Formats: sequence, C-alpha cells, structure tokens
Amino acid sequence: MKIVILLFLLVIVGSLASALFYLMRDKGTSDRTVRALTLRVGLSVTLFVLLMLGYYFGLIPQQGL
Repeated sequence: MKIVILLFLLVIVGSLASALFYLMRDKGTSDRTVRALTLRVGLSVTLFVLLMLGYYFGLIPQQGL
C-alpha cells in the first residue's frame, strides 16, 4: 500500500510540474495547463478515496496514542 501511495504522489507532483511547464511555455494560450491541473485534481481525489477504502478494509492500520 505504501508503494501505491508513493507512486500516486509522484504522478501528482509530475502533473503539477507539467502544468507549470505548459503555463510558462504557452503563456496561457492553450488548454494544456487546464488539462494537467484537472488530471492532478482527479488523481488527488482518487488517492483520497483509496486511502479511505484502505483504512476501512484494514489495509492501513489505525495508529494508537
């Protein structure tokens, strides 16, 4: 589960970096920045749902205090 989370985080950061690259290169004239940011939001929501499901099904253990 840790590997899946790390891979998702790397792809999210990569999508954010590509959005910055497209923003700087295209000067806001194309929709590539919007698509990269939309992908990042979709991946973030998917990761959140996977984390909640992992916790619910016991793949992510509860940490006691």
